[in-house]
Parts: sequence; structure tokens; C-alpha cells
Amino acid sequence: MKTSDLFVKALENEGVEYIFGIPGEENLDFLDSLQGSTIKLILTRHEQGAGFMAATYGRLTGKPGVCLATLGPGATNLVTPAAYAQLGGMPMMMITGQKPIKASKQGQFQIVNIVDMMRPITKFTKQVVHGNVIAATVREAFRLAMEERPGAVHIELPEDIAAEDANEHLYKVAPVRRPDADSFAIESAADMIRSAKMPLLLIGAGANRKRTSVALMQFIEQTGIPFFNTQMGKGVIDERHDAYLGTAALSDHDFLHCAIERADLIINIGHDVIEKPPFFMKEGGPNVIHVNFSAAQLDAVYFPQLDVVGDIATTVNRLKSLLTPQSHWDFDYFYRVRDEVKKRLSKYSDDERFPVLPQSAVSAIREELDEDGIVTLDNGVYKIWFARNYPCYQNNTLLLDNALATMGAGLPSAMLAKLINPDRKVISVCGDGGFMMNSQEMETAVRLELDLVVIILNDNAYGMIKWKQEGMGFNNFGLDYNNPDFVKYAESYGATGHRPSSHSEFKTVLRHALNSKGVHLIELAVDYSLNHSILNEGLKEKICIL
Repeated sequence: MKTSDLFVKALENEGVEYIFGIPGEENLDFLDSLQGSTIKLILTRHEQGAGFMAATYGRLTGKPGVCLATLGPGATNLVTPAAYAQLGGMPMMMITGQKPIKASKQGQFQIVNIVDMMRPITKFTKQVVHGNVIAATVREAFRLAMEERPGAVHIELPEDIAAEDANEHLYKVAPVRRPDADSFAIESAADMIRSAKMPLLLIGAGANRKRTSVALMQFIEQTGIPFFNTQMGKGVIDERHDAYLGTAALSDHDFLHCAIERADLIINIGHDVIEKPPFFMKEGGPNVIHVNFSAAQLDAVYFPQLDVVGDIATTVNRLKSLLTPQSHWDFDYFYRVRDEVKKRLSKYSDDERFPVLPQSAVSAIREELDEDGIVTLDNGVYKIWFARNYPCYQNNTLLLDNALATMGAGLPSAMLAKLINPDRKVISVCGDGGFMMNSQEMETAVRLELDLVVIILNDNAYGMIKWKQEGMGFNNFGLDYNNPDFVKYAESYGATGHRPSSHSEFKTVLRHALNSKGVHLIELAVDYSLNHSILNEGLKEKICIL
């Protein structure tokens, strides 16, 4: 068969359901091979949209999402999604085309060394130079993409190689068992936990796996140790749990950090230093046990006293078998901090002023959305309010990016979440700046007949940077702009547009949109005027309860 046929067969062998992308003339053999495949091609309006959808597929399923682009500008448009997947620990495969490599067709027209370009931001990148290596290359790329820590891989298929005959056989997809942690390390961790007076559990991005979620719930139920999470660890444990203290949405100074500072031991499950740090280690501070698939990456603010390296779920289960509640453990202060955090976060949640405060918008969305409903966020200052104020009841029900923290991913992520979870309600929350970076994917969402709600928090500015600008004492300069009429913009794509003019009308519109067919866009005016006083001035002046 043709090499492109074998490539498609190899992808089918891996269980690939979708390929997201924009083909070019260099992909036409591959595109022709897809016609008779079980794999569905999802045509997007920009390669970034395709890449973000593929990365989110990997995040939600644990299997690599696949995206496709042509050479040159098509491939370079996948750089940001590649970094998004690589830093976020999301398995993803990128396939790009290339001019013939055995004979020059058009000189150097559109030719960029894409393999070298991808090398710093992928786990694996390779140009296929012969059809008889394609099946092995695909199998190895998928293995690496899923291996902890997951990430992005890339295969370049030149058009003359795609058209060649190939005779290679497919390779069986064999399950991989991750190694268990060393028994001495687990026993040492159990000794440290038993000896501590005020141990605290931290759940990070690396713990956001189904097996780990079950193991951690059983560990917390048995030991009673209170826990908090990072932004990308939200929902691993139901945040209505009595032992939940809150989410570390900021690196320091938040009320939650009063508990962190009082702890004498932090059991750090699945922390990834790529994620914005939930606390800063310092000499004389709490000891830290690092539990992860790999050893800690040390730096000036993170230097654990013990590494427990191995499969996280197995490690947590083995620790649970060695631990019982200790009479000298004292969690009273932690629970007083928990109650203080709840009180602080509830402020403004029912405020009905308009334009809406972000806290109030978060509260309304949580109230209207089902327990298993999914919210995807773009990147903006509202992300901090969602991380702090939005309680998650299940894992992967609040998809935010706290690694690359790129704008433009929110809408494509929501489209993918709805595509593979058609029976669950999905909301994409974007700032006006982030939405416009990939707003053309509204057409894709409408064409796919998705039932999707898109909320644009509109402040006619790059609000996150304005907040930082104010916090650093600079004048307001260079960050304001004008927007299109978002209602008409939505309608031009065949979606339904809404522009509520009050807080109560927003809740009514949101309820209607969540229970209606089709794509609904809600332009919601937002008031960020309290961000500086609360997140900059107020938190720095906080006094921890006694």
C-alpha cells in the first residue's frame, strides 16, 4: 500500500478517532488515504484551533489527540499548541507535510526546517524518509506522547514519501505498566507523615488522573489529612469535601497560604514545577515530600526533603496502608483557615451590580451548571477568580491552563470537550482579547452542530496586563481597544448572540442558552475595578487568624 495508507492504518491501530486540522497540497495523499478510514477529519479555520483541540483531547482522554497541517506557515502555526501540550502535560501528535525531499520541486519556497523548529517544544520530532519506517515511527511517537510526563510529538511526512509504496507491518499496541516506588522511600514518607504535627496534602496537575483521584479520595477518607490543590489539580477530589481548604490560585499572600505557612509537612502529590508554584519553599519552612512519576526538578523555591518516585496511584495506596490517624495531629487551625477562606470568597458572589464583578459571574455559572458540566477558560485575570471561587465536583470539569497560560485556547478546548462529551453541558469562558485570537472557530462549532455556550467577559482591554500594570504602579497605557458587535458577530456565523444588561438577565440568558440547541454567545460586560484592591493591596496586608 501507499505510505500514506499505512500511516492512516497505523493511526487506526492506535485508536485515533479524530484528526483536527487544515490540509495543504503536501498532505493530499494523506487526505486521500483518510477517505476510507474510520478516523473523522475535523476541518478547522486555523491550525491553532486544531492544535488546541488535539491537546485537549489528550488532556481529557489520556490518549494523544492528532492534528494536521501543511508545511511552512501551516506548521509554524502549530508552535503555540505544541508548547501548550508540552508544558501542560497533554499527549498530542502533530502531522505536517513537506515538499519532496528526493528532488527539488520549487526550490526553497515555503520550506522551513520544521523538525528542528519543533525539537525544543516536543518529546519527539522526526521526518519520515522511507515508507517502511512509518508504522514503527507512529508506534514510538504514541508511546512517548503518553509516557509520563505526557506531551507533544511531531512527524513530518514529505509528499513524495507519502506517495511511495510501503511494506511495513503494524505493531501491536502493548500496555505499559509504570514502576512502583521504592519501598524504603514509601516507608520513609509514612514515617515523616506520622511524625508531623500538622501535615497538609497538596494535589497538583500530575495527580489529575482517574486512578489517582480514587486513590487520593480513599487516602483522605482514611487519614483525615486536609488538602488543597493547584489550579490544574482542581476537581481531582470533590471540592465540597470537609477536608478541602481551597485552591492556590496565587503564588503567595492569599488567605490559604496562612495554612501552608503553619504546616510542618506538605505531601505534594503530582506537583509539576512548570505550573505556577502554589507556595515557595524556604529554609526553616515546612518539609516537603514529593510524590510523582519522576523526581523533583529542584530550584530556589522547590527543594523537597524526600522524593517518592513511581506510579502515583500505587504510591498513594501503599501510603494509605501504612497510615492511620495520629493522636498528635492537629488540624484545628487548618479548618479555621478553611472557614475564613470560604467567608472571604463568598464576598461579592451575590453582588448584582452591572457590569458584573468576576466573582458574581463565577457564582452564577456554578449555580446554573450541572455537577458534571465542563467550563473551559481562555487566559485572563478572570482565571484567578475561577481558580479561587469556582468549586469543582469532578476532575477535568474546569479546564484552565496554568502552564503555558496562552490566550486563544478557550474556545477550541470547549468545542473538543463538547464533541467527545455530547451529553454534558459545556461553557467556554473567554476574555474579549483571548476570544478574538481564535474567534473564527465559531464557524467550526456551528458546522459541527455543537450545543455550546460561549461567554465573553468584555472589558475592551487586555485586562490581565492592566491589572499587573496597576499593581506595579504604572500609569494606564497602551492596553485598551475597541471590539466588534459580538452579538452580530455570532449571528454572522449562524450562532445565537445575547447581550444581557443586568446580572439577573445574565442568569436568565445563561439558563436558556444551556438548555437550548446550537451555539450561543453571551457578551457580558465585566467590572474588574476591584481586582487591584482585593488581589494586590488587600492580600498583601492580610493578617492570618490566630
